[in-house]
Amino acid sequence: MRKVFGFGLILTTTISGLGFAAKVQTPPPVATFSIVAYDPVNGELGVAVQSKFFAVGTVVPWAKAGVGAIATQSYANTTYGPRGLALLEAGLSPREVMDSLTRSDEMRARRQAGIIDAKGNAVTYTGDSCLSWAGGKTGQYYACQGNILVSQAVVDAMAAAYEASKGDLAERLLDAMEAGQRQGGDSRGMQSMALLVVKDQGGYSGYTDRYIDLRVDDAPDPFKEMRRLLRIQQGIKYLQIAGRYYRDKNLEGAVREAEKAVLADPTNADCHYDYACYLSLSGKKDDALVALKKALQLNPKMADLAKKDADLSNIRPAASFTKMVEEAEAKSKKK
Repeated sequence: MRKVFGFGLILTTTISGLGFAAKVQTPPPVATFSIVAYDPVNGELGVAVQSKFFAVGTVVPWAKAGVGAIATQSYANTTYGPRGLALLEAGLSPREVMDSLTRSDEMRARRQAGIIDAKGNAVTYTGDSCLSWAGGKTGQYYACQGNILVSQAVVDAMAAAYEASKGDLAERLLDAMEAGQRQGGDSRGMQSMALLVVKDQGGYSGYTDRYIDLRVDDAPDPFKEMRRLLRIQQGIKYLQIAGRYYRDKNLEGAVREAEKAVLADPTNADCHYDYACYLSLSGKKDDALVALKKALQLNPKMADLAKKDADLSNIRPAASFTKMVEEAEAKSKKK
């Protein structure tokens, strides 16, 4: 008899004479802890999840701008995601949606889920047969839940951290997850993580609602990697907003958002370069030169662009401009 394990499928093959019999058994649990939440200030909805399970982001998080967010886990029924969002969009409350989903599910005793709508109403569900420790907690604009956890302290810490945290929804979700991990998190350890935040026209060029969609499929410390990815993502998002201000001829707004980009991801040369451009156009020459110097230190190959970019014409006559460009060109040639 041979067992093949992969993504929750156990295939048992019995060889008898010239034939064989195959049987698909119950998939393993997606043991994890997660949080679904709503930000009433900007209308964002989000899900964050971590698990000792490969690529948990392909299973647990579901969300739609203006509708709601859902986490489905513990022998996860992935139909809870699209079906639940459709029911929310049809006008059902999170409690009514949860009741509908679990009522028709023969394995409801082993399921776990969290649901929140675009009004901030939240509900969490833990079946009676979920593996211990399992449970959840709701509060204003959030629901957190987990199974096969070290203890109840995990979800209690998540709830307390979320309520106390400030800033963007993505940051608050990660704050809650990290608080849960400090209490032990998934009792089997760490492997993968996902962070999904949606908002109306929040995706690339406004075509979708995927404001933030990040996944760490397999890592010794997925929290550390997720923080790194979010830092990059936030820098890019602020630059995109700055670009919109620039196109609208609002330099004050462009400078403000580009500064946020630099603070979010100080290792990104593009953030410093665009910041230098907006500062130059605003007549803040000294600050622009400082920002450009940092950009060229991070990416010397930008020197050629800097020599031609009309947005930097205000600072191009400066002796320090010529010096930093020449140094960057020399450094670039050595590589």
